Amino acid sequence: MHDHRRLGRELNLFDTDPLIGSGLPYWLPDGAAVRHALEEYIRREERRAGYRHVYSPVLGKRELYELSGHWAHYRDDMFPPMGLGGEQVVLRPSLCPHHALIHRSRLHSHRELPVRMAELGGMYRSELSGVLGGLTRVRAIHLNDAHIFCTLDQVAGEVREALGMIGRAYRAMGITPARYRLSLPGPGGKYVAAPGTWERATALLIEALDEAGLAREAVEGEAAFYGPKIDVQVTDAAGRESTLSTVQVDLHQPERFDLRHIGADGAKHRTVMVHRSIIGSVERAVAHLVEHHGGAFPAWLAPLQVAILPVTAAELPAAEALARRCLDAELRAEVLGPERGSLGARVRRVRLVPYQVVIGPEEDADDRVAPRLRDGRRLPAMPAGELLARIGALVGAHSPDPWDGGNGLRKVTEGATGVSG
Repeated sequence: MHDHRRLGRELNLFDTDPLIGSGLPYWLPDGAAVRHALEEYIRREERRAGYRHVYSPVLGKRELYELSGHWAHYRDDMFPPMGLGGEQVVLRPSLCPHHALIHRSRLHSHRELPVRMAELGGMYRSELSGVLGGLTRVRAIHLNDAHIFCTLDQVAGEVREALGMIGRAYRAMGITPARYRLSLPGPGGKYVAAPGTWERATALLIEALDEAGLAREAVEGEAAFYGPKIDVQVTDAAGRESTLSTVQVDLHQPERFDLRHIGADGAKHRTVMVHRSIIGSVERAVAHLVEHHGGAFPAWLAPLQVAILPVTAAELPAAEALARRCLDAELRAEVLGPERGSLGARVRRVRLVPYQVVIGPEEDADDRVAPRLRDGRRLPAMPAGELLARIGALVGAHSPDPWDGGNGLRKVTEGATGVSG
């Protein structure tokens, strides 16, 4: 079993420092590369799906969260207010109140709906020290968040589209959902008291799940305070379950913020708010990917995609030229020359890198390379330009497979890494 806290430090992905504080990890260059690739992927997919991106402040006045309901139902998980010029401001626990205000800033026609608004933004939770750990429970969270403002009859379709985006993202990341949980309210005062609103929102989520052909398990006590949600659950190697992605129907905050649109009849109608997060928090997503893949990320996510290994110093110029061509092709590459140890030691050092290119006198002479994949398979010799084009296409398509089909590949027994990707 892989523990992302140990692996994350061994692979130089992230670390912590007591002077920064518990639950506040910082990202090292390799970890930042993984995170950046993930963020680029999700922003591109959102643009393709009709989302428009915004930025909003990480602070808000206390009155904002009183209006949204967070202060009444969620303040135990919020940082305390800070005095500022006679006002009280709070680090936001969620992005939804800000997005509601952005949407409310002008009146929309029904012809403009749905409005899909996305942001990969920071939010802050006052987690107790005893529950903090690695990247899974942190105090500063960067959430792949979005809110869809739509009519009631558009809700099920928008939820279904969000579930489709989640499925595609999981395939690209090489992971599988364990189950789809329909999270409902439980007893107690944690939830907004509006039975009719809860029933209506729950029915819309069930409709979307049924239309998508996805089985569900209903669980009480796991809803957001303002509405039910679909939680996409994943499990680690020890069988522990956690939530990665969510889709929520919210009929409460549109009423609190008086979100309306002009209908076909010229009258104002209540707008519905759908919350959705395709990969959840970047921190938790990377933690799960580290543990699931053991650091052998899909090529598009790997911090180092191409490792170039000249056999001797004589091949260094050719290796450096190939590295420059990789960078021009937007591939992350590094030359590990003979000053870094024997060839066998260098091959072991890059065992998690998807593509490993050894350059000896023969390769230096004819600009052909015969690279190996990290699982030990050799690719047929080919011109360096062809190799980079094929790797670039696979990376650009966010393929979880390091090679397309594997025809003509043969297993290498000497120096094989034994790491699956």
